[in-house]
Amino acid sequence: MDIETALGKIKAVVGDRGLIDDPASAAPFLTEQRGRFTSHAPAVVLPADTNQVAAVLKLCAAHGVGVVPQGGNTGLCGGAVAGAPQILLNLGRMNRVLEVDPLDYTITVEAGCVLQRIQEAAATVDRLFPLSLGAEGSCQIGGNLSTNAGGINVLRYGNARDLTLGLEVVLADGTVWRELNRLRKNNTGYDLRDLFIGAEGTLGIITAAVLKLFPQPTDVQTAMVALDSVDGALRLLDLARNASGDTLSSFELLSNTAMNFATQHAGGCVDPFDQPHPWYVLLVFAGGGSTPYMRGALEQCMESAFAGGHVVDGVIAESHAQAQALWRIREGVVEAQRYEGASIKHDISVPVSRVPEFLERAGRAIARAFEGARPCPFGHLGDGNIHYNVSQPVGADPSAYVERWADMNRIVHDIVAELGGSFSAEHGIGRIKLEDMRRYKTPIGLDLMRRIKLALDPTDILNPGKVLPPADDSPVR
Repeated sequence: MDIETALGKIKAVVGDRGLIDDPASAAPFLTEQRGRFTSHAPAVVLPADTNQVAAVLKLCAAHGVGVVPQGGNTGLCGGAVAGAPQILLNLGRMNRVLEVDPLDYTITVEAGCVLQRIQEAAATVDRLFPLSLGAEGSCQIGGNLSTNAGGINVLRYGNARDLTLGLEVVLADGTVWRELNRLRKNNTGYDLRDLFIGAEGTLGIITAAVLKLFPQPTDVQTAMVALDSVDGALRLLDLARNASGDTLSSFELLSNTAMNFATQHAGGCVDPFDQPHPWYVLLVFAGGGSTPYMRGALEQCMESAFAGGHVVDGVIAESHAQAQALWRIREGVVEAQRYEGASIKHDISVPVSRVPEFLERAGRAIARAFEGARPCPFGHLGDGNIHYNVSQPVGADPSAYVERWADMNRIVHDIVAELGGSFSAEHGIGRIKLEDMRRYKTPIGLDLMRRIKLALDPTDILNPGKVLPPADDSPVR
């Protein structure tokens, strides 16, 4: 490996703007969002187009240099962290919206496009790109696709994978696979597109994509309800899907702890109810057409839920501002947790019907093993994805608490596995979940993944050390 020679040749390809080797200038790219990891890459490379990406990868393959692709650096699992012999390949300069086609209901974009910009470009032609998550103002679509991002609208529209029609990908040897088609039906052999979505840059680097658009909802109704149990929330979910004609776009669960954290610490968060309740659900009906009917459908749903004893209180937003205020509570949970000390995170999913069992079992297990720890579950109940975050005991030492991260993960993830769930619902694997891959994925599943990796990246230069644990029993580094 000759990193210095490779960097010299890479700079000749990307120019002065395309390579940062000054530590001060590179610093914003090097620290992972949660602060758990720091890259030690000798350079950050910022290519301007796909041809430059291909040339860089060809050079890195020739010189044995590892390449860690990076989007907006908003990942939560250490997937965009580089080691000393690796370069960071940030796609932020490749940020063009290439085409918006309202008749085909598609938008074609480069991988460095910020998610919010794609949403805005779709809106200019009265279309919706429904992928929406907390980091949408800074995350890039290439990273969203590489982690198969989820967010608040999965119940209605699906994950990033479901929103993608075509891709352009640069392979490990610099070859470009370009299939930026807009077809809804294309039954011509293996679906190569799905290999790269969710692979976190370990099989190829996504440089462009064709994404699905949808009609812009014109009739949106938002409500928050209070409940005594998560079982009641499941009953409400069933009622809401039926009452809305399955146009329910969001169904977000908040625990009492989550509500308390948000209203105490996050600016602009106000509890809409006069007294506390064990659970809350934020739900959105989103339809269209010339005759508004979502309000009536939501009111009918609420009436049925009250009559059945599934909910104990509720409010329907009377304006866009009131709807935003309700959403502010959901968004505030994430930022509020840090004010309560260290938090151990879990991004899990189980079958929707088993969410109540998971929450009950996990709560009991955590109470036994971590006296005083405070579960703060919240998230996308409509698709079974719960962010089961557990805040430290009041007054505990944050560092000592975080040192038991793996112990708590094991407890929670074992329960998830027993319920037929996943230890990673939407955040990906990166570095921090490699041991979970080894523990919970089947041996044949891991073997098939390794065969694919070997076929597409035989020298392991693409995001080394991510997604797949070592084939032997050596510890993950």
